[in-house]
Amino acid sequence: MNFRSSTLILALFVLGNSSYAQKDNSFNIKKQLEYCASQASQTLKVIPNDGTLPRAVLNGSKEWKFVNYKDWTSGFWPGELWYLYEATGDKKWEKEADKFSLFLTPLSVSKAGDHDLGFQVFNSFGNGYHLTKNPEYKKIILKTADTLATLFNPKVGTILSWPHNKYGGHNTIIDNMMNLELLFWASKNGGNKKLYDIAVKHAETTMKNHFRPDYSSYHVIIYDYETGKKLKGITVQGYSDDSMWARGQAWAIYGFTMVYRETKDPKFLDFANKIARVYLDRLITEDLIPYWDFNAPGIPNEPRDASAAAIVSSALIELSTYTKDKNLKNEYLAKSKKMIESLSDHYQSREVNSAFLLHSTGHKLAGSEIDCSINYADYYYLEALLRLKKLN
Repeated sequence: MNFRSSTLILALFVLGNSSYAQKDNSFNIKKQLEYCASQASQTLKVIPNDGTLPRAVLNGSKEWKFVNYKDWTSGFWPGELWYLYEATGDKKWEKEADKFSLFLTPLSVSKAGDHDLGFQVFNSFGNGYHLTKNPEYKKIILKTADTLATLFNPKVGTILSWPHNKYGGHNTIIDNMMNLELLFWASKNGGNKKLYDIAVKHAETTMKNHFRPDYSSYHVIIYDYETGKKLKGITVQGYSDDSMWARGQAWAIYGFTMVYRETKDPKFLDFANKIARVYLDRLITEDLIPYWDFNAPGIPNEPRDASAAAIVSSALIELSTYTKDKNLKNEYLAKSKKMIESLSDHYQSREVNSAFLLHSTGHKLAGSEIDCSINYADYYYLEALLRLKKLN
């Protein structure tokens, strides 16, 4: 989630592209962070005092849909609060972030329900520990990493994503790349060293099996439980099994960038660049906010997905600090900033509701959360703003 940018890289970039630096000054990051704080303050006023957390505001409504700690999105709201504490230093945000993070504590001592423990616990307690070094947070993170590791199938080489076995065989979804960060962190901060090996093996197996020849990602790969053989690739939340689902490709770009950060293995950096390339090359919208699926048949009359843009914008900022190619570095920075500016100028919720962003698409084929506000879009938007602020 958090990374330290290289001062040398930034200096070279600014010297090599002064026009970008001048344009950058016209975008007021502080103003956008203040907007997020204001919106979050409004949301705090309407959350019921029953242990639930805000997930989404549906299109046409002003009311949040609330979920309990078991929901896969439960970690994003406390994660936003921790980011606001990081951005402002205001103890108000630390207090609220602690409160909502603690709602998720049972996840660390329960049987693994699915792969989403990283989203849930590392975005909440992980961000909290980064800022506070609270030892109780660390205990929860380490326990949860061990819980997530119980879903690893060594015969396959990946973590089982959905134990309910809805699609047959051992299923692994591209979203799972994001949850490897929890394992990497735990392995380096007092946890079992085998957690590192599990994360690397999952990334290697995913890199081998989860992508088409053009480097676009399937949503789900089904493996044989016993032999580990890849049986088929399917796309549950995208348009079709052969389409490029925008958020799925976003998870992949972010996930493999993170894996390179944690391993420094150049094969992961090379792969992150390749999967970012297909995303950027196929992005046809002027504002760089994608349609929910790159192959959706009704384009340009298809819903956008601000959440995918938020995830990719944050990932590209980090990826820009690793790539050695100056032109690529400049492209990543320029396009990530364009995405953030577009989200800020045209996708903010403002008076519509108290979320940060409008126009995200959750699961279109199921008719769920289409063209609405969703907490993970807000989370990665805020993260991208903070990363851009650090670069500046």
